[in-house]
Amino acid sequence: MATPTWVEKYRPKYFSDIRGQALAVEKLRSFLKTYNIGNSAGKKAIALHGPPGTGKTSLAHVIANETHSEIFELNASDLRDREKLNEILRPAIEQRSLTNKGKVILVDEVDGISEVDRGGLSELVSLIESTSHPMIITANDIWNKKFSELRKKVEMIQLKEIDYKTIKEIMVEILRKEKKFIESDILTNIAVKSRGDLRASINDLQIAASMANPSDIIIDERNKEIDIFSAMRIIFKGKPNNALLKLFDSVNMPIEEILLWIEENIPAEYQGEELAKAYEALSRVDIFKKRIYRQQYWRFLVYENALLSYGVASAKKKEKLGFTSYKKPTRILKMWLNNQRIEKKKTIAKKYAKFVHVGEKRALYEFPTIRSFLLKPEIQKELGLNDEEIEYLNKENN
Repeated sequence: MATPTWVEKYRPKYFSDIRGQALAVEKLRSFLKTYNIGNSAGKKAIALHGPPGTGKTSLAHVIANETHSEIFELNASDLRDREKLNEILRPAIEQRSLTNKGKVILVDEVDGISEVDRGGLSELVSLIESTSHPMIITANDIWNKKFSELRKKVEMIQLKEIDYKTIKEIMVEILRKEKKFIESDILTNIAVKSRGDLRASINDLQIAASMANPSDIIIDERNKEIDIFSAMRIIFKGKPNNALLKLFDSVNMPIEEILLWIEENIPAEYQGEELAKAYEALSRVDIFKKRIYRQQYWRFLVYENALLSYGVASAKKKEKLGFTSYKKPTRILKMWLNNQRIEKKKTIAKKYAKFVHVGEKRALYEFPTIRSFLLKPEIQKELGLNDEEIEYLNKENN
């Protein structure tokens, strides 16, 4: 049986387990006491909003436990259009629970609907009005202008970043239950630099606890690079489990860039058969990525994420110990440098096109021919080329 991540293992079950969100819990209790599905004046849905790692999804599960209800959970990224919402969500809000006396509908990460919105948001608003069960919606940024109509239909409850002292207390409790010890200053470092993201700090804690020397863990202010470093350690070193399927939700980075990070660092952890299996999973990610872009099959994002996380993790034969220093993808640097070169070429072509009264596209097309002409100092002065553009022309000529 796969070992659960500590985030899942120690997920709160009741309001009394929730730490650092006293005001939000108070508002939730009040909402549940006064909730009446037949009261047209009352609101039938809650929007839990706030930064990643503050406990939005955990609170939804707590509500289900507190009300002895079944929870029906959906990720909004799979419900991008009207058709999907009607196919999956409408039956859920209309049918009664078969096993419990109540049902709670969770639409997780509603931000995902706005990415490719084909009537999805307007349909969600309509379903909220007709639901037979309380609905909980989670969002990182509920103030996005696309959610203006949604905000009118929900009771908005904000979750704040959790104080580092509270995070440290939670980590100490987890370590006691796991019968492990990490020095206080290391825990403080993890807690402070998580910047209120409890989920990220618990992930960092689990990584540190698995290391021979926990002080070797690299912890910096929570940002893109540190997030991806933590994600890679979980994938490359730990056992594959279902929690990996949502791992990249907490990484503030486009999936295309995550792919480059994983691709660059696979050889640092895997060898032989493991290496081959990991790259096979990566090649399938590339196949699904092309299908998404060419055919607009957005549902394939699920497979892309699964292969990039669970697929790569399952390539190894056993858990890996020790610390590995991961590198930034060289392809990102090459792409950036190439984009910089292209940008300089475009600005030169634009100035040339204006000077000789031709279109910019034609100037770019004829660039190989006119480059030698543009190397003349008097022409560069006439066109008003800056030092960077002149340097670009000289390098390209060498």
